[in-house]
Amino acid sequence: MRPGFSGAASFKPDPLSIGDELHPVLHAGRVAVVTGAASGIGRAAAKEFAKLGLKVAIADTNEAGLQSLGKELVEEIGEANVLVIPTDVSKLDQVESLKMKVYEDWGEVAVLMNNAGIAEQAKSWEGIEKWHKVFDVNLFGVLNVQQTFVRSMVYQENQALVINTGSKQGITNPPGNPAYNAAKAAVKSLTESLAHELREQTHGNVTAHLFIPGWTFTGLTKTGDTTEKPRGAWSPEETVLYMLDKLREGDFYILVPDNETKREVDQLRIMWGAADIAENRPALSRWHPSYKPLFEEYMREGLAQLE
Repeated sequence: MRPGFSGAASFKPDPLSIGDELHPVLHAGRVAVVTGAASGIGRAAAKEFAKLGLKVAIADTNEAGLQSLGKELVEEIGEANVLVIPTDVSKLDQVESLKMKVYEDWGEVAVLMNNAGIAEQAKSWEGIEKWHKVFDVNLFGVLNVQQTFVRSMVYQENQALVINTGSKQGITNPPGNPAYNAAKAAVKSLTESLAHELREQTHGNVTAHLFIPGWTFTGLTKTGDTTEKPRGAWSPEETVLYMLDKLREGDFYILVPDNETKREVDQLRIMWGAADIAENRPALSRWHPSYKPLFEEYMREGLAQLE
C-alpha cells in the first residue's frame, strides 16, 4: 500500500547531460502552440516559451486577453515570431484553421500545449447542458487539437512534445464537480494512450505528457472578486516552471505540488483512491463516513514513514 515513490521517468530525453537546463525541444527558433493562452497557466506558459526564444502561437476564445498577451509577446520576441489566433477548441473547423496557419507560417510544431479548459457546476443527474459544454471544451477540445496537430507532428524530423493539461480532480475525483472531474479523468486516459502510441510509432521522437497542476491561482480557481493569491496556492508562473523542470527529466505524469499540498500527500491520496477498486471499498471512500477515520490514519502513517 505504501511503496517508495522514487519512480523512474517514462522517457529520458536524448541527448541530455546533467548540465542541460531544459528539454532539448525547448530552444530558440522552435515553435510552441498554446491553447487557453489568454489567462492563467496558458498565458504564463506562452510567456515562458517566448523567454526561451521559441516562436509562439496563442489560441483562446477570450480575444481581448489574447490580444493583450500578443502585444506582450511581440515586445519580447518580435512580431514575426508571434501568431495570435482566436480559436474555440470545441469547434473542429477552427482548430484546423489554427493548425493550417501555424504550419503555413512556420512549418512545424515543437511544443503542443493542449491547455484550454472551463469549469461548470452540475450534478451527476442534473444540468445536462453544462455537461455537454464541459466535455465539448475539456475533452473534445483536447481531442480536436490532438488529432489535428499530432498527425503532422509524427512526421517531423526534430523531436516534439505534446502536453495535455489534466487535473488532480480527474484522478482522485473529489465530490462537488462531477462534470469537470469526469472530463479530466478522460483526458488522463486519452493522454496515456497517446503516450503509448507515440512511443510505439516514433520511438521517443514525439512524446506526450500529462500536466497535472496543483492549486494554482487563476481565473478558473479563484473565488469572488479577490485579486490576491492565497498563501496555499502557487502562481501560474511557478506551476509552469515546475512543468518545464519535469519535462527536462522526461516525466509523463507531471504532478505539481503547491504551498498547501506536498507531493507526498498527493501520492498517498492517489494510492488510496486506486485501492478503492482493489479492495472493493465504497466509491470515494475517502469521504465515506465509515472510512474517513481509516483514511486519516492511513495518511498519518504514510507521511510518518516518508519522514
